[in-house]
Amino acid sequence: MTRRTLGLALLGGVLAVVAFLSITLGSRDIGLSEVLRALGGTGDTGSTNSTVTLELRVPRTLLGILVGAALGVAGAVLQGVTRNPLADAGIMGINSGAAVFVVFAVTVLGVRGAGVYVWFAFAGAIGALVLVYAVASLGREGATPIKLALAGAAVTAGLGSLTTGIVMTNVDALNELRFWQVGSLAGRYYPVLTGVAPFLILGLIASLGLGRVLNGLALGEDVARGLGQRVGLTRAAAFAVVAVLAGAATAACGPIVFVGLVVPHVARFLCGPDYRWILPYSMLLAPIALLLADVLGRILVAPDELQVGVVLGVIGAPVFVGIVRYGRMAEA
Repeated sequence: MTRRTLGLALLGGVLAVVAFLSITLGSRDIGLSEVLRALGGTGDTGSTNSTVTLELRVPRTLLGILVGAALGVAGAVLQGVTRNPLADAGIMGINSGAAVFVVFAVTVLGVRGAGVYVWFAFAGAIGALVLVYAVASLGREGATPIKLALAGAAVTAGLGSLTTGIVMTNVDALNELRFWQVGSLAGRYYPVLTGVAPFLILGLIASLGLGRVLNGLALGEDVARGLGQRVGLTRAAAFAVVAVLAGAATAACGPIVFVGLVVPHVARFLCGPDYRWILPYSMLLAPIALLLADVLGRILVAPDELQVGVVLGVIGAPVFVGIVRYGRMAEA
């Protein structure tokens, strides 16, 4: 077994442990034996503790695994295809597009609840990413890394201003968007999980086939073309995968920060610059980070909760500064 393979196996074991902690620990004190009986189907199915375990914590944990993996892989793909170490869902307009559609659903259609407006957020995220790619593709050079970054910044600023203008004049939209924008796994039960899981799973499977082409793009467009790659088609395929992954993840849980930005750099540090390994490493590292942050948010201020987006913001900022300080971003 090679060092990289062993690393993946170890990360898989860590993820299993963290997932178990996510189910057993929380703001409500439930004994380990009760949790195990509920999971095994031998507990009192009508008890509050069994309901909390099976109906709240289990779907929350499963969603955390899928969303974390999606955000980590989407960040790695974006950084590879744009050759920009700062690329993530927020910079490429995905969060802003989802927010605009959530506001539209609330203000115009009167939609309430994450299980309903998740679909509007998904459509907005995909639409924004398509718009960014279309704008960047204008001109003779096509969608170059610099043009993609500039187009993403422009679309993000424009959609963000539009969202702010709407919510400042509508209290219902402001309250609903405020709940969604914090980034959270709380309140996302089986309807949300089953709604986005097919997209996330298919996107993750498709992403594993992008490693070789991302390695080619990392060498430069001319080298990639010399190796027989169709750069435009490669970028379009990569963005399609990102649209599905980041769009579904953002729609389900809101804009969760730092996971897609930081995790690919950590993966690169552990396994080297080969995207055939960066992608699966990111797929395991990201849900570990997300679930750990979610567990911390539940137990630090129990019986209340800190949303996972807040915890990741506090933890992710110094980690990102450390990455910059030690020059790991330069290796992207």
